[in-house]
Amino acid sequence: MKEQLVALQTTALEALQGLETLGQLGDWKVQYLGKKGELTGMLRGMGALSAEERPVVGALVNDVRAALEAAYEEKEALLKKAEREKRLAEESVDVTLPGRAVKLGSEHPLNIVIRDIEDIFLGLGFQVADGPEVEYDYYNFEAMNVPKNHPARDMQDTFYINEDVLMRTQTSPMQARVLRATAEKAKAEGRQHPDPVRVIVPGRVYRRDDDDATHSHAFMQIEGLVVDRGIRMSDLKGTLLMFARQIFGPEVEIRMRPSYFPFTEPSTEVDVTCFNCGGSGCRTCKQTGWIEILGAGMVHPYVLEEQGYDSEEFTGFAFGMGVERVAMRRYGIEDIRHFYQNDVRLMSHFKSRM
Repeated sequence: MKEQLVALQTTALEALQGLETLGQLGDWKVQYLGKKGELTGMLRGMGALSAEERPVVGALVNDVRAALEAAYEEKEALLKKAEREKRLAEESVDVTLPGRAVKLGSEHPLNIVIRDIEDIFLGLGFQVADGPEVEYDYYNFEAMNVPKNHPARDMQDTFYINEDVLMRTQTSPMQARVLRATAEKAKAEGRQHPDPVRVIVPGRVYRRDDDDATHSHAFMQIEGLVVDRGIRMSDLKGTLLMFARQIFGPEVEIRMRPSYFPFTEPSTEVDVTCFNCGGSGCRTCKQTGWIEILGAGMVHPYVLEEQGYDSEEFTGFAFGMGVERVAMRRYGIEDIRHFYQNDVRLMSHFKSRM
């Protein structure tokens, strides 16, 4: 067995000298020093030796193992150094080369529209508020004068989480939340009347609509609310006219048509001059010359009284608009689904239009 151990050491060391990669070195270690390697196999054969031979052969086995492990570590250090030098040479940077242009993306059109609308109303003294997307049924419906038997509460229209909690169907619940918070603050400070309110609320809302070119189950709205003494319908019209001209152009006109919303009385649908034909009539506006952009009206007395405002002293107006609808009209985007498909071609097209 002594001769076999010497031969094994010689063969292993010769094989080690020809290795060129760390992967090959790993295979070599398994072959000679592993649990099932050749040296371990020889140790299993020591049982056939006599008592006198075992200590001698055992010592020789340990010497062979120590020699092979030392040679392995030396070879490993050499291969790691060579591999590191090779990688550094391949990955070196020529600082004299010209720089590579960084491809910049563009801001999403919905974010731009929201920012522009916020800027307009901030300039009018409004504040920007934010509210929960997971809302109580009370704030979403009851506080907004929508009774229990109203069809909007149907499960086919609203994403209910449980009987009392839902995904808000509109940003209007923030009317009730802002009014209540303002009234409670006045009460806590010992004041008889709460402060006036001027606020807009951008945010995502959810409805069980089929996704098509003009509808989506999730979309963005901006709510506006003004409550103060002496607020009239003419204030609403002037505010919306100024807004429309800031967003769509100085020549734009608005048209207000009677409508119905539970939380406003009177209520109105608001149209703007068709951006495509300028009001003369075309396919885009269905030959009417007008395109609807939002709903609005005077705040219903029930909404004011429910949140602690005296409807005999305070009046107000509210409006709500779909951000996607404004963006589609502003930039000529025909399908609402384009906003949510992460298609870089939309961004490129939009970027060129800016």
